[in-house]
Formats: sequence, structure tokens, C-alpha cells
Amino acid sequence: MVSEVDATYAETQRETGLAAMSPPVRAALEKVERHRLVPSGQQDLAYQNRPLPIGDGQTISQPYIVALSADLLNPKPTDVVLEIGTGSGYQAAVLAQTVRQVYSVERIESLGRAAAERLAQMGQRNIEVRIGDGYAGWPEKAPFDGIVVTAAEPSIPPALIAQLKPGARMVIPVGSEGFVQYLKVVTKRIDGGSDEREVIPVRFVPLVPRKN
Repeated sequence: MVSEVDATYAETQRETGLAAMSPPVRAALEKVERHRLVPSGQQDLAYQNRPLPIGDGQTISQPYIVALSADLLNPKPTDVVLEIGTGSGYQAAVLAQTVRQVYSVERIESLGRAAAERLAQMGQRNIEVRIGDGYAGWPEKAPFDGIVVTAAEPSIPPALIAQLKPGARMVIPVGSEGFVQYLKVVTKRIDGGSDEREVIPVRFVPLVPRKN
């Protein structure tokens, strides 16, 4: 018998085109238990293809966007990647199924610590969460094979490009809150510059510097 969760996930695949993504990303989305990463009382909504509020004005992104962001990185099992905006831990958990190590930065201490605890309880041993300023990245762990940013910024932070390996990609929503935003793939060139391409219009919460 197909469970309600399995049926909802299959419907989400059909509706959003998840089936067109790489097998490792599809497998990661199937493996990660999203209901363990949403706030209490929202478990019945966990496998719907929609964002959900997680407190402090933040959201857990819809499964399709999380999968797309991971897929656009073209992740490899040996990769070390950086995530900006831990939130609930969902994006990090999906990435962790496809790469060797995930480093994740969250500016809101309560969210970051709660996500780290949940991820540890789920057995995610290749994720390290840090409370800090996403604009600064995580220079001590750089350079990275990929970066995923889960909050929108009007322009791409130079510090994040600097922390990419040559040829590596960053997936980031670009645009101001209340205006059109686009999910972009930024590829770092050998000469240190970068190339950008727009993928789809999106709506993300803004990337905000951490106050010390």
C-alpha cells in the first residue's frame, strides 16, 4: 500500500518536474524526512510542495526549490559545499546526501541551534552549523566546490565569490524583497571573475547581516 506521504511526494514530482533532476538529488529528496524539520503542528503539511513558516520571519523552502538549488550545483560525492541560511536545516540535509561535507551559516541563533540539534538527531554527521554573518561566508573552510544561498540579495556578495573554487558554482536568489527575484547560477572563472545565468523567478526572504 502506498502511504499518504509517498503519494504526496509522487504528486509533487509530477507537478514540479523533479523527475527531470539528477538521480542523486531525487534520491536525496526521498531520503530526507522533511516532517522532522518543520515546526510542531505542521507535520501534515511537510510533504506538500510549498514553503512553510519556521518562525523569526523565516521559511522552509518548498521541496522543488530545495531540489533545484541542489541540482544546479551539479554536486559530486567528494564536494565540500557552503550553505548560507541554515533555517530549518532542510536544504543542508538534502545537500548532505549528495556531497562529502556541508558547512552552513545561520544568522539567527535560535534557528541555527535548533537546526543543528535536529540534524544531529537525524544522523546527519557531515553537516556543521555556525552562527554568523552569511555575507562573510565561512573563509576558514574555503575554498568551496559549491555554495547555496537560501535568502535573496540585491547583488551577489563578493566574499562568497571569493570563497568559490575556480569553475565552481553558486546558486543564489538575486533581487530585492517585494520586487522580482531570480534564482541565478554564478560560475567562478579561472581569472577570478564570474558568469551569471537566470534560472527561474522566485520569492525568498532577504539576506540580512548578523548584528554582533
